[in-house]
Amino acid sequence: MKRTGQLAMIAHDMGLIFEFLGIVSLLPFLVLAIFGEWDLFMPMATAPATFLVLGFLISNIPHDEIEPSTTVTLAAISLSWLAIALIGALPFVYGLGLSFTDSVFEAMSGWTGTGFTMLVAPDATPKTLLFWRSFTHWIGGIGIIAFSISLRRKTRVSLFRMYKSEGRVDEVLSATASTSRRMWMIYLVLTFAFTGLVMMAGLPLWDALNLVMAAIATGAFTVHAGGIGYYNNPLLEALLIPVMITGAIPFKFFLLMYGGKVRDMLHDRIVRALLIFMVIGSLLVSLDLWLSAGIPLADALRQGTFTAVSGLSTCGLQNTSLHAWPAIPLAIIGMLVFIGGSMGSAAGGVKVNRILLMYHGVRWWFRRFFVSSRVMVPFRFGRGMISGEVSDLAISKNMLVIIIYVLTIFTATILILHLYITSFAMEQVVFELVSALSNTGLSVGFISAASPITIKWIFITLMWLGRLEIVPVLILGMALIKGLEDDSRSQTPPDPDFLLVR
Repeated sequence: MKRTGQLAMIAHDMGLIFEFLGIVSLLPFLVLAIFGEWDLFMPMATAPATFLVLGFLISNIPHDEIEPSTTVTLAAISLSWLAIALIGALPFVYGLGLSFTDSVFEAMSGWTGTGFTMLVAPDATPKTLLFWRSFTHWIGGIGIIAFSISLRRKTRVSLFRMYKSEGRVDEVLSATASTSRRMWMIYLVLTFAFTGLVMMAGLPLWDALNLVMAAIATGAFTVHAGGIGYYNNPLLEALLIPVMITGAIPFKFFLLMYGGKVRDMLHDRIVRALLIFMVIGSLLVSLDLWLSAGIPLADALRQGTFTAVSGLSTCGLQNTSLHAWPAIPLAIIGMLVFIGGSMGSAAGGVKVNRILLMYHGVRWWFRRFFVSSRVMVPFRFGRGMISGEVSDLAISKNMLVIIIYVLTIFTATILILHLYITSFAMEQVVFELVSALSNTGLSVGFISAASPITIKWIFITLMWLGRLEIVPVLILGMALIKGLEDDSRSQTPPDPDFLLVR
């Protein structure tokens, strides 16, 4: 299989995805018409027009029906996400007059579901552009490739490889495109249902819809400068908690609920672990805010619970300023942000699945120290015992990803401290970087429109890395330096990722 043939095949698929994005990018024009913001017609047209033209050009590259290698797929999906962010920035450049850097930052934050913003006054921003921000959250949350799969009658293996490269490991999507279409419809129904729920807190339809589009996609864009704090509404915060949890749960469980298998979701160890982490994190943060920060108990419970759920789900909505928080509760939230939600969901972070696999792997490793070398110690994870070969490979790959996350945060911290002299404490800088890499958006105020351009591009890179779980971007970097290797003839090792979704 020649490398050029693989590139042509992957370009064809990416062209179809760009064409899809060009079509769905027309939806904000409905908002434009409702609010009569006709002066934004041409600026808003730049994104769908660019998507459609670029998609048409690369989808018509001559190609053979072959399956590209994993290396080519990983490099292509990384480059495509960068292109999507650049194109998504055009409405901000021409509609708001933001600088190129700030526009790319806003678009990358939107598509990746992060929620950091460069807008100084969202309240004065045209509603069409506010909706565009929320819409990028919503589409990016479920995964651009997943939406594209749902439009195809027949799905090739290459598109499933792209879906996996997005950081969306989930065994449900190994079936058919019809499964993806059902998931798309469930996502749509949940969005409208939660919008109605949030409106019970007294919010107008506009505010509720934008909040839910962000929260269910675990994003943090809001339509007011004060964020959730603008409303000062405890009922709203309580109603948003199930929305954020929904975004952190694997999409497969909504398919099970659609089939009437609610019990399967409640008994799943990943969901149970996610809820346990949320409860423990909420209690620890609330207790620490009450005891060490002197915040009244009721306010501490309100702030601690909402922020802990927002952090673990990597949603990023916050009902208080984290800048004044003591180091300990901030560190606990940072740990929750680093862990993140589950695989196959809209959430970021290293994922609860990997934390559980790491825990069981360490236990298995130490158990083998206390038995004879001739005794085979089985590795139990999920519903059964796993062979030693697959277990070693899965645990090693799992630990490697976690280590890469830690090294990335460490490297970014050292780089920023050399480039930018700031009054922020070390723990606040690290917290902000973890939030960016985990695509969360919880902020102590370190990153803002006033930040230097170099710092903004470091955060753009971190958001890009986090959305694709780092490895695909590293593959792209290696490909640019060494060239793409044709791995189609290499023997494929056992895929260890099935352990993470069992």
